[in-house]
Order: sequence, then structure tokens, then C-alpha cells
Amino acid sequence: MLQVPHREKANGAAGKDTKAVILVGGPSRGTRFRPLSLDVPKPLFDVAGHPIIWHCLTAIAKVPSIQEVCMIGYYDESVFKDFIKDAATEFPNLPIKYLREYQALGTAGGLYHFRDAILKGRPERIFVLNSDVCCSFPLNEMAKLFDDKDAEAVILGTRVSQDAATNFGCIVSDQHSRRVLHYVEKPESQISNLINCGVYLFSVDAIFPSIKTAIKRRTDRPRLVSYPSSENLESSFMADEDEERKNEVIRLEQDILSDLADSKQFFVHETKDFWRQIKTAGSAVPANALYLQQAQQTGSKELAKPSLNIISPVFIHPSAQVDPTAKLGPNVSIGPRAIIGAGARVKESIVLEDAEIKHDACVLYSIVGWNSRVGAWARVEGAPTPVTSHSTSIIKNGVKVQSITILGKECGVGDEVRVQNCVCLPFKELKRDVANEVIM
Repeated sequence: MLQVPHREKANGAAGKDTKAVILVGGPSRGTRFRPLSLDVPKPLFDVAGHPIIWHCLTAIAKVPSIQEVCMIGYYDESVFKDFIKDAATEFPNLPIKYLREYQALGTAGGLYHFRDAILKGRPERIFVLNSDVCCSFPLNEMAKLFDDKDAEAVILGTRVSQDAATNFGCIVSDQHSRRVLHYVEKPESQISNLINCGVYLFSVDAIFPSIKTAIKRRTDRPRLVSYPSSENLESSFMADEDEERKNEVIRLEQDILSDLADSKQFFVHETKDFWRQIKTAGSAVPANALYLQQAQQTGSKELAKPSLNIISPVFIHPSAQVDPTAKLGPNVSIGPRAIIGAGARVKESIVLEDAEIKHDACVLYSIVGWNSRVGAWARVEGAPTPVTSHSTSIIKNGVKVQSITILGKECGVGDEVRVQNCVCLPFKELKRDVANEVIM
């Protein structure tokens, strides 16, 4: 008699074998993260003392049944080599590998392209996390809902203001059963203020057939190429080979989630905790604040001890030099080998490695880039935005400007110079006061 081998179930979150996939994008994405992404890929940018993707891994490591983590993107393999090496030491029970797409395939296209690698070891379900999301990642709670409802998919959702909701994927759900009834990506009209957080848990038996169906639907149906005006209507034609290539770009949000909502086994876990997208370079500052506050609430030993001149939460890298008379915080991260001079004031900001802030300078709501210098008595400042706001731009004198001031790599701000609400590209010297400008 043929014996079917019995697989031991892992303990913890539902005890089902699970893998995690982190979607990291690629170099042609993340353009809104410039000028910071000119020098480091967005997933590796330090927020609250660690790369953005490290915060994803920390949450994944708390799920007991995770077999492996796959990072999917189209950066060169060398980009994540050092990070994966370091992560192997920090997360010894979490095998991590990077799967490189040959071109941008979309959030679902990448999953489907690497389905054999993901399904190796026969996981029953997969977590899918977008790397540019800042949140508490309640993965175990999502897994519990998945089991309680015998779900095919669970999406993480959060409530935002009605005005902001149409900038995101909107979820209509049954309040009692938490079942997703309807999903629309960036709707033109307001349908719900419950939005997609970009974190999912899928049954492998549901997600891969769904993507296969979406691909088949694309290839079976000739697509009319759309043009922005009716003048070009006669130039419209059926999709050619280039368009066929675009057919390979399959996105979870636009192509898959609305179909899953029809399945009756798609549920939403609504988080009451913090959530924020990290899209623009300026959004790293509120994300930094949220992660530092989380570290403070969990009693992290990494944070600087509060004192007269340290207003918690503050992260100071062990190799940084901070003068005892400098005042830091709240929500400040100081990177490796950074130097903060006497009497300096730093608040709601990120100071990256090898940067120097000279004596009596003031840095507020800003990012000071690698190797940048802020002169004595200089003032580099952005503008505070409401905690509930999901935008990092403000209107000044009828013009939309970045609320966060950003100095790119190796920028210099002269003594007594004031820089307000500016984005400064790398290798620039600022010798006069500037406000509300992009300095190229």
C-alpha cells in the first residue's frame, strides 16, 4: 500500500507552512524617492536606524511558521548581497533569497514568474508585503483571521479620511463577517474609507490560479490602445508585440484583488495601529517618527536614553558623535559617524551617515544627506504636517512644495544660511537663503 508522507505542522500562527514574499521594485521605480534613491535603493534607505526592508523582516521573523523569505524585484543581484548577508546573522532562522525579474513584471507578474521557487517546499500560503509600507505588520493576527474564516486571502486594511481614500485601493467589506465584498483601485468617486495597506496573506491554491486567469484574459482579449484625446482615435490600433510584452505586467491591485472579492473567501483585517506609505523622499520623516515611537513603546534598547537634551524617541548610531550640549528629539535618527556640534538643535529629522551639523545650527523636519554639512548658526527646516495626513507636500503662496527639506548626498549649507522647504540635489553648495525651491 502506498503511504503518503505526513508533513509535520509548524507551531504558532495557525501551524500552516508559510512563506513570505517582499516586493522591492526596481531602479526605474522609486523616482519619487529622489534625490535619496540616486545613492541608495529605496528598500535599503535607513529609517529609525535600519533599512526600510529590515522592518518588514522583523515582523516576518515573529511568525513561527515561516519557512523562507523571497525578495522579488529587478534590481541587480549585487544590490541586496550585503543586506542579505547581514540579515542572515540577525535572523538566523529565516532563510532569505533574492529573485531578480528580467524586467518589471508587476506585483502579481513577479509572483507568478517565480511560482516554482515560491512553491518549493510546498507552502500552503504566502504573505506578500510591499517593501515601501511603514506599519506594525500584524501578520499573526492576519494568520488567525485566515484560519478562523478558512480564507483564500486576507488583506490588511486601515481607515483614512474620505478625501484621502481615493488615492488608494478602496475596500468595501461586511462589517460583521469582515468579508471583502468589493475592491476598487484608486476609485474616481468615494466608495469607502477602508484602504489597502499593501500587505496580504494568500492561499497558494487561490492566488496562482487567479493570476493565471488574469494572464489568460489579457492574452485572449485584443486590447485597444488608448490615447489621451479623440484627435488620435484614427491612430488607435490593436495591440502589437510591444503591447504583448506589456501583457506580462500583472498587478495584484488592478488585476487580481477585485476578482478575489467575488470568491466569497476574501477577508480584511483592519488595523487600528499606524500605517503609512513611503513613496516620496519626504515621507521617510513621518515613517521614521512612527517606527521610533513603536520602538519606544516596545522598550527597545537601541534608543538613546532620555535626558535634558534628549527628547525621546531618538536613535543615535554608536559611531556618531553628539556634543552633550546639542538638543535632539523628538523623532530623530542620527546615522553612523555623523557629527552633531555644540548647541545644535535637531527635531523630527533624519541625519544620514558621515553628515555634520556644526555648532548652534538648527535642523527641523528635514533629511540631511550622506556626507552633507550644515554650517554654524544655519537653519535647515521643513514644515510640520498633520499626523493624519498622507501627503508630504503643502501649498505655499499658491505653489505646491515639499513640506520636508531634503539635502542630497554631499551638500553644503553655509554658516548662517537658512534653507526652508527645499529639495537639494547632490553635490550642491548653498551660500544664500533659499525657500520653496528644488535646487538642481
